[in-house]
Amino acid sequence: MSVTTLTAHTGREIGSAATRRLRGEGKIPGVVYGHGIDPVSVAVVAREFQIAMSGDGGLNTVLTLDVDGTKHLTLARDVQHHPVRNVVTHVDFLVVDADQQVGAEVPVSLVGEATEVTGRGGIVDQLVFSVQVKAKPGAIPSTMELDITSLTIGASLHVSDITVPDGVELETEGTVLAATGLAPRVKGEDEDEAGEGAEGASAGDASGDAEG
Repeated sequence: MSVTTLTAHTGREIGSAATRRLRGEGKIPGVVYGHGIDPVSVAVVAREFQIAMSGDGGLNTVLTLDVDGTKHLTLARDVQHHPVRNVVTHVDFLVVDADQQVGAEVPVSLVGEATEVTGRGGIVDQLVFSVQVKAKPGAIPSTMELDITSLTIGASLHVSDITVPDGVELETEGTVLAATGLAPRVKGEDEDEAGEGAEGASAGDASGDAEG
């Protein structure tokens, strides 16, 4: 299990003004909680947090959070962002047990090539972009793969078709549609009529201009 270490600082002041000042110093306010510990208000350096979360694991990266010398195995949860600047404004750190399963949201990636769809001018419409799973912290996958090789136009794949790695339990309902093969877009009669109407109107305008 690959673990990233991150230092958290305690003793931060609570309140809007203190929080703004903290963010101005390049730090992110947060809370450490879970697995038998009382919640602790902390702050982490924004750049260090971004680097720690930039690996393949993304938000499911297992973090060893050093809180005043005491190390906790954690996962970043409820990461909040500024609505305009898209910077992290707050983060919760959930303390976990390496030997106990936890819930996680994992992105879904399409693999393979649906040649029966694309070869006929159709498109693959992905309907599910993430699924809920349960796994031990170190076994949470960075992505769940859905093989679309067998997909045909008019057919669909479901969440149950997603490849589930060993040690992972899929929590999302298996009957949920995950991807479908769409037929090529065909120009409808209403579009034809609209086009003819536009052409007729243009011709009429031109005729009126000529008569005038």
